[in-house]
Amino acid sequence: MPLTNEQIQRYSRHLIMPEVGVEGQEKLLNAKILLIGAGGLGSPLGLYLSAAGAGTLGLVDFDLVDFSNLQRQVIHGTENVGQPKVESARARILSINPEVKVNVYSTRLTRENTLDILRDYDVVIDGTDNFPTRYLVNDACVFLKKPLVYGSIFRFDGQATVFKTPEGPCYRCLYPEPPPPGMVPSCAEGGVLGILPGIIGVMQATEAIKLILGKGEPLIGRLVLFNAMEMRFREVKLRKDPDCPVCGKNPTIKELIDYEQFCGLAGGNGSSSADIDEITVKELKDIIDSRGSKVQVIDVREPEEYDIVHLPRSKLIPLGTLKERLNELDTADEIYVHCKMGGRSAKAVRILKEFGFKKARNVKGGIDAWADQIDPSLPKY
Repeated sequence: MPLTNEQIQRYSRHLIMPEVGVEGQEKLLNAKILLIGAGGLGSPLGLYLSAAGAGTLGLVDFDLVDFSNLQRQVIHGTENVGQPKVESARARILSINPEVKVNVYSTRLTRENTLDILRDYDVVIDGTDNFPTRYLVNDACVFLKKPLVYGSIFRFDGQATVFKTPEGPCYRCLYPEPPPPGMVPSCAEGGVLGILPGIIGVMQATEAIKLILGKGEPLIGRLVLFNAMEMRFREVKLRKDPDCPVCGKNPTIKELIDYEQFCGLAGGNGSSSADIDEITVKELKDIIDSRGSKVQVIDVREPEEYDIVHLPRSKLIPLGTLKERLNELDTADEIYVHCKMGGRSAKAVRILKEFGFKKARNVKGGIDAWADQIDPSLPKY
């Protein structure tokens, strides 16, 4: 169907560009793009792709909008706090461009549903923040022969590339194995500059549009690294790994696997704490009430986090300095270790056990659980 007068007016700045024109805009209007995540990266992706005239957008996210999201997830507003992110994002997208068809999937991607969700889309864009989903989406895109536009962010650094097989590498070619659980803190633990996902997300949106148009030089085999503190971009060449277990010459992974297990995450909660001694915040509260100052509570977060909120009488020993400060602790003491949500403290307990602290225990859920279950007056960040 020819463009309507309203579409000609809406997309006029595209239509007068020879690289897009009427034909290119029609390709965009017929395109189906799936956004994995409606958060930091998903926000600029949803805003700009809908404005550009992407005909169908799929949104995958099972989370609710939280106040802590609003610093960077600009597709959501204060009035959306508590709503499902996919519904909040859909409303904003339709307010920008009511012609866009928006499919929402308020669910966690699993090996049971991922292939069915991805199958009908032309381009998949990864805006996730966890390793199991990244490997899951990558493998699914390889099996379905879908281009995957990848982006990630942390603090002041971001990166973006396009994984497209068979001509280019996949995510496993870049990262054959996930990092040990707890080694790489999440944005919730390490923070992220609110503007950064806007920069990386717009780069991802640009790559998706280029793929749809079939124009320009996509980031296949090239990883762009961005440092906001220095305002510098670097480019690293990526090579296809002939021994890649998914896209290599003799693949050994031919169907979707258990990605939580592959990434070493117990129970799918990211804490990697199933094999260590744990204690709940309610149990810790009872111990503190009965023993008072004799209880040794160690906080392994960063000083900036400790300044926001901390438990009374807790001792700050950031995880990165723990081994250097073991002399401040007594191996005979019962030691209760916490962080924000339980991941870093689980790693700290393992370190303490290695050095003879047999009575070290991880506080499950960290200070977030304490705020939820013990003292709701505490701020959450």
